[in-house]
Amino acid sequence: MIRGGNNMGRVGVITHRERHPGSFEIVHIKDTAGHTFATRLGNVFVIGMGGKPWISLPKGNGIRLSNIEDRAAKMAKQR
Repeated sequence: MIRGGNNMGRVGVITHRERHPGSFEIVHIKDTAGHTFATRLGNVFVIGMGGKPWISLPKGNGIRLSNIEDRAAKMAKQR
């Protein structure tokens, strides 16, 4: 789970960790929708092992929808 930065609230599996001595370490994460993103190691909070979280996740399971997907979901909900 990401706890800071632009990806805050997203959930995924850590795929790669880049070590940069003297600078920030970067972690690459892949969510269940198949999107990959990168963030600083300090923004990552481990909540499980593999694809199984040890805690319950809120609605959406930490998946960030694109603007088009979000709008379509809201429009379908209004009907």
